[in-house]
Amino acid sequence: MIKFYYHPSPNPAKVALFLEETGLPYEVIPIDTRKGEQFSNKFVAVNPNSKTPAIEDDGVRVFDSNAILLYLAEKTGKFLPVGAWGELLSWMMFIASGIGPYSGQAVHFKHFAPKGLDYAVDRYLFEARRHYGILDAQLSKGTYLLGTTYTIADMSAWGWVRVVPFILGEDAWSKLPHLKRWFDQINARPAAQRANALKDRFQFKTDMDDEARSHMFRHIAAKQP
Repeated sequence: MIKFYYHPSPNPAKVALFLEETGLPYEVIPIDTRKGEQFSNKFVAVNPNSKTPAIEDDGVRVFDSNAILLYLAEKTGKFLPVGAWGELLSWMMFIASGIGPYSGQAVHFKHFAPKGLDYAVDRYLFEARRHYGILDAQLSKGTYLLGTTYTIADMSAWGWVRVVPFILGEDAWSKLPHLKRWFDQINARPAAQRANALKDRFQFKTDMDDEARSHMFRHIAAKQP
């Protein structure tokens, strides 16, 4: 049985969706990042980068959400395109190197950083909007990112697209109609509903208090005497 190290945030959601779509047996191991559980020796042995998600599969550890999706897709032979491996890899890397980092930084500087850092806010929001606009343009051409085939690239993007209004603002969907159509279509899938509901099985810390900030933003704690 796969051990799935989980927190209710965008990257673990991708893996939860794949697991639910395939029906692979898995055990959820909750990692409460606002309590600092990602820095425990046990978890660092699974993911030395102290980030969720990660999995253990019969002694094999895999960390980073897109690496996990590629590993599980190869293992099962599911949700891979036929004759479009280069296209799949391109979108997987686009999401890993663009959508994820720019979305994360946009959220940080918009919602959690000290006020007054307008340059950083503008920079990361601009890049986040630009990247989601690329997804929207691609989805204007077909049902899914790779046309008519639902793949792990869609699952990878779905993890972050779930929080587009939090990242870009409540009016974001009106500017991304093709992305919204795609999102609604995937969100209606029973597997997506089960993946979204996974968070309700556990109690995670929600307050962004001093303890949480010391774990989530370690550069601040590192400066403290």
